[in-house]
Order: sequence, then C-alpha cells, then structure tokens
Amino acid sequence: PTALGLAEMGAHWIHGPSPGNPVFRLATSYGLLGPEASQEENQQVEVRGHPPLPSVTYGSSGKVLSPTAVTEAHHLFDTLLDLARAFRGAKELPAPSVGQYLREQIARRVPALGGGQEDAQRLQLAILAACLKLECCISGTHSMDLVALEPFGEYISLPGLDCTFPGGYSSLPDRMLSALPEGTILLNKAVRTIQWRGSFFEEGDKAREFPVRVECEDGDAFLADHVIITVPLGFLKEHHQDFFQPPLPQWKAEAIRHLGFGTNNKIFLEFEKPFWDPQQQLLEVVWEDDSPLEEPSTNLEASWFKKLIGFVVLQPPDQHGHVLCGFIAGKESEYMETLSDEEVLDTMTHLLRTLTALPTPGAPTGNPHLPAPRRVLRSQWRSASYTRGSYSYVAVGSSGDDIDALSRPLPEDPKDPR
Repeated sequence: PTALGLAEMGAHWIHGPSPGNPVFRLATSYGLLGPEASQEENQQVEVRGHPPLPSVTYGSSGKVLSPTAVTEAHHLFDTLLDLARAFRGAKELPAPSVGQYLREQIARRVPALGGGQEDAQRLQLAILAACLKLECCISGTHSMDLVALEPFGEYISLPGLDCTFPGGYSSLPDRMLSALPEGTILLNKAVRTIQWRGSFFEEGDKAREFPVRVECEDGDAFLADHVIITVPLGFLKEHHQDFFQPPLPQWKAEAIRHLGFGTNNKIFLEFEKPFWDPQQQLLEVVWEDDSPLEEPSTNLEASWFKKLIGFVVLQPPDQHGHVLCGFIAGKESEYMETLSDEEVLDTMTHLLRTLTALPTPGAPTGNPHLPAPRRVLRSQWRSASYTRGSYSYVAVGSSGDDIDALSRPLPEDPKDPR
C-alpha cells in the first residue's frame, strides 16, 4: 500500500476464479476475497480471460469511437482467435505463428470490413491492430508473430468473473507463510550456484551425506536432499549456464532457450479528480492510422507509447483514489523502463490530452488543458535482475513439451529427484 491506496505491481486478477483454480480455492479458504467472488453465478461466467468491463474507446484523432464499430472489430478478432486455437495437434499449419495466421485471415476479410466503405474499413483495421496489442499483453510477448500457432489452444481459460484481492495479492502468500514455523523463510538470500551432483557433508558430521549444495551470494551455503527451483524463466535464460553445477543437460537447456519470455508492464497514473465518467472502467486507445497489415514503427523513442493498449480504472475509487492503470508489452515496454518517471508522466499527459482533444457527442468537451496526473508509478519487470521480464509464452520453435521438460526433475531417476 502507498498513498495511492493499493497498486499491484505484479499479478492483478485471479483469472477464472472457480473451483478448478487452486489460487481461488486457497484465497476462498482463507477468506481473502470480496463477497461477489463467492457467488455461484460469478464462478460460472465464461469470460475467457477478458472481463467485459464497461468501456470507452478513444481514437488518436481526439474523439470517442463508435461503440458499434469497436464491438464489430472485437467480435471479428475473437472469432479469429478461436480459429487460431483450433490447430492443436495439426500436422499441416497455415502459418508458424499466431500473428501471421491472424494477419492472413484479416487480409482476406478486408473487402468486407466496415461494409466496404473506405473510412469504415480503415477504422476496423485500426481497432484490429489495437486488439493485437492487447493480445501481446495477454501473452507477454513483443509480437504475436513470436507466438507459436500449433500449441496456442493449449492455454485454457477457466470460467469465473475475474476478481482482485481487496487486501492486495500479497495477502495470499502472507497467509500461506503464517502457517510455517518462525524462521523457516529466509529473505534477501540471493543464490549464486546450485551444485546438484555432489556428495556434501556438514562440518564435523561425516555420517550424513547430501547430494545438493546451495551457495548464496553472501557466502552462506545450505546442504539439501532436494531443491525446488521456481525462479522466472527470464532469469534462467540469462544465468542457467553458471547457476547450475554441473550445467543442465542439453534437453533442459534447450527447453529454457526455446520457450518465450516477454515483458508486460503497468503504468499507474493518479489524478486529483477523474476526467472519465464514473461508470467507465476501461479506457481503450486506438491509433487510427494503424493497421495490422503494415509493419510497426521500430523508432521506439518516437512511438513507444503507441503500444499502450489503454487504462483500467482501479476499483473502487474510494479505496484507490482516481487511478488509471495502463498496460504495455514488448520492446516498447522495455524502452519505457529506461525513461525517468518525469518522462513517462509527460508522455502519458500528452497522450491523454491528444485522446480527449475533441468534443464528443453527449460528453463534456474533451480538454487540451486536461490536468496532468499527480503521480506516476510503473513496474519495470525487464530491469528486475531476478526476473528479467514478466511471463512466458510458447514461442515459435517451442511447444508445450518444453514446459513439461522444464518441470521434470534432475537427475532423470524418478526414485532420486534432486
């Protein structure tokens, strides 16, 4: 908690809060969730990872876009995503990646988009481009061209209306830890190497032999029979060669290399008072000159902020204040991490003033003098040395088998897992 109320720098929602979800079951058993999460009907809603929030979509020309046009494009995109999930186990693939497959499908449908009218067609393409950026955030990737098509359907969204923890996500691990004896958990003990094929003895005790020795950066060492390693894949990609002694076998190292690991970051903006309507919970952003059929700009300095998909309004405002949480993925997100807080705040202010520049029918006049946010707070997951990104995806050239390989114990003797 900060003066901002509660800002989740990492995980935000329980996706698919229903009995099949172990996080939901634990959180419920500890009584950590709000009353609506326990409602039977909310546990049965199929949202497929996208809670249907009341939203408004701003175009880069400064006007609110037609909800009909937005719904039409979103509906088409959802249909195409469903098609993309149907290639599990297919021998013949129309494209190696989800991105290429979606683009081919969109290109085929261009003549019919927006009833064939040129302006409406262009707008449909721009909204579809925004849908692709959202999908990059969901997959934690720079581009859907990096996400493999065949295994894409292996990721299953459980039913349930996404919910948050009223006391913050950390209330869950805190409760889990409270059941453990005092002093069981050691924090700030960074590990340097794991020696997993030795025979080690405690000083002065030659009777008991340990196969594993964990050495910390501060020189302390721990002997063990078994070690469970849960560091992020981003860390493993950079350090597995020297982190393990002996080095990991080739099949394990290849799984680490082949799987994708990308960056998705949040940008929180706190306002004195809201410029959005109280019922709006999601402010979406569409760049009207964008098209999924054109190459995106590689000039990060000039256009990084165009990768931002929009902002979620933190709920409820009486707990959080008036706070927007923006999401941005990929190389643009990593570039954002290198900027100062002031630069990010200035860019976001400029962006919001651009989006709300023109009067919109039935809404207060958009305001070029929109007050700047009071404060900015953002995650920087790529820069975090023990994380090096946000989460994994099944990249082109990898498959679900790599996830299984990553979780298999070493050595490969089921009777003696180290």
